[in-house]
Amino acid sequence: MPANEADALEIGRRHFPEVGSPGGPSGLFVHEFDIGYLIHASWPRREDPTAPPSEPGGSNVIIAKADGEVSFVPNFPPEDAVELYHESYRPNGV
Repeated sequence: MPANEADALEIGRRHFPEVGSPGGPSGLFVHEFDIGYLIHASWPRREDPTAPPSEPGGSNVIIAKADGEVSFVPNFPPEDAVELYHESYRPNGV
């Protein structure tokens, strides 16, 4: 169970390629909200910003504050990802 943002980041780090690795993210960030922590990545700029991404899609990771459960949500902006998580979150399978 994460006690703070640093704990959540450590858990979330396991679900992304290593920061700075070839094709990996350039950074990982934590967005704390009422019932969890959203971990999202930044990616290096593409050489041609008008070209589509080579690997579109991806996920953000959410770690629940209550029990440390890891969930995945689409790679939406943080506020939208959190809203989607709120709509689907069911503690203890309820």
